[in-house]
Amino acid sequence: METADIIKTASVLLGTELSEPVDLGGSNRSTVLRVRTAERGTVILKAHGDEREYLAERGGLRFTDLGPRLLAAEDGLRLIVMEDLGGHRNLADVLLGGDEAAARAALVEWAAVYGRLAAASVGREHELPARTDEPWLREYGAKFAALLDGLGIEAPDIDEVVTALEQDRFRVFSPGDICPDNNLLTPGGLRPIDFEDAGFHSVFLDAAYTRMPFATCWCVFRLPKMFSLEAERAYRGEVVTAYPELADDRVWRPGIRLATVAHVALMSALLFERVREEDQPMHRSRPEVPSIRTILRYRWDTTAAALERAGELPAFAAAFRALLAATEHWHTADLPVYPALRD
Repeated sequence: METADIIKTASVLLGTELSEPVDLGGSNRSTVLRVRTAERGTVILKAHGDEREYLAERGGLRFTDLGPRLLAAEDGLRLIVMEDLGGHRNLADVLLGGDEAAARAALVEWAAVYGRLAAASVGREHELPARTDEPWLREYGAKFAALLDGLGIEAPDIDEVVTALEQDRFRVFSPGDICPDNNLLTPGGLRPIDFEDAGFHSVFLDAAYTRMPFATCWCVFRLPKMFSLEAERAYRGEVVTAYPELADDRVWRPGIRLATVAHVALMSALLFERVREEDQPMHRSRPEVPSIRTILRYRWDTTAAALERAGELPAFAAAFRALLAATEHWHTADLPVYPALRD
C-alpha cells in the first residue's frame, strides 16, 4: 500500500487532513508512519500486510489501554490509526546505556507491567477472537526438527512441547512481542507499542523472557542472575494474584523451562541458516549487539544446562548439546553482560 493511499484513508477516518509523513521503519510486513494532523498534533498510522497480525493488533489495542490508544481502524485496507506516544527512550536504550540504576528500575517495571496485565486479563479471553493454538510454535517447531535432521542430529518430540504449551491452563493476555525496544519509558510509566501478535497464551511464554533473557529479541546480552531473579519475582508476584498455583515452584519452574525450550527451538530454526556459513550481527544498525552465532550458542548451552540440572526433557538437552558440538568451529566469544549492568 502506497504512503499516499495510507494517508488519504487515515484522513477520511479521522476527519482531518494529515501531512508530513515520517517513515518509522515498520517491517517487511507493515508500514508505520508518523503524520501531522491539521491541529499540529501527531498520530501513528500502521498498514498491515498480514490479516492475522492486523486483527491481533486491532483486538489487542481495544483489549487494554496500556498501549497506544486506538483512534480508528479500516478492515479492508488493514489500517490502524493510533495515538502517538512520542519519541521516548525504550527499554533497549536503557539496557545498552551506562546507568545501572535506571536499567534495573526499567527492567523491574517492564516485568511488573506485563505481570499486572497478565493477571488482569484472566477470565477475559472471550473478549478476543477465539485462538487456541500458537501458529509460530507449530511452524517453527517443524522447522527446528528439519534443521536437526539436516545436521544428522536426532530430533526430539517438539510436538509434545507445543501441545503442552497450547493446552496450558495458565493462559494470559500478552501483546505478543514484549522485547525491550517495543516498550517506551514515558513519564507516565512503561508503555508497550507492538500488539501485532496480541492474544492469549501460556503465562510461561512471557515469564521465560525474564530468565533467558528476552527470548525472541535482538537485544540479547547476558543478564546477571540477581537482575534476572528480580525481574522474575516482579512478574511472578503479579500473576500469582490470578493463578495462586504459580507460587508453587513445582509448577512454575518446569513451566519456565518448557517455554524456554520452545523459544530456543524457534530462534534456532529462524536464525541458523542465516549464519551457517558466516556470522552476522543480530542487529545491523547496532554494532554493539552480540552476533547471531554467539547468541545461539549461549541459548543452547544455558538451556541444556538448565534441563540437565532439573532432569527434564533429556532429548532436548541432548539436541542442544549436539548443536553445540556441530558448531564448535564457530569459535564464538562468551556472551557479554548488558552494558548498563556491567561492574
